[in-house]
Order: sequence, then structure tokens, then C-alpha cells
Amino acid sequence: MSVTSQTLIASALTAMVAMSVAAPAVAADAKEKCYGVAMAGKNDCAAAGHSCAGQAKVDKDPMDWKYVAMGSCTQMGGMLEPMKK
Repeated sequence: MSVTSQTLIASALTAMVAMSVAAPAVAADAKEKCYGVAMAGKNDCAAAGHSCAGQAKVDKDPMDWKYVAMGSCTQMGGMLEPMKK
């Protein structure tokens, strides 16, 4: 095998290893909207009749949401969809 071929194979293997290490890190950063877990003044975006983050009036309003780690919302007692009025 030539030096060029060996270099290309080594580069490809290095890239594959780097991608396999980075993929779990990206998945660990994945977030989902979770309704009913935001504390007063700690919501992430507009909902429940207000137009800005940080304007939740009460703790755990089922119409207010915040971002949480993917898969943790229901474990925290929250909902993935807002409560229907």
C-alpha cells in the first residue's frame, strides 16, 4: 500500500472516531419543551397570555414551559403538550 493510501485510510478512521465521540455529546444537549414545570419568573418563552420569557406568574402553570433535557419532562411531572383549556 502506498503512503498516500495509508494517509487517506488513517484520516478516514480519525474522522469516524471523532464523529462517534461527538454524536453522544450532541444527543446529551438535546432539549424539549416541558409544560407545567417552570417556576414563577423562570419560563423560557411566551405562553399563558404573556409575551416574554421570565413572565410566568405562578409555579408550574400548565400553560408555561421551559426547555429540559430530552426525555426528562414526564419524569419531572411535566407534559410535552400544553394543557387544553
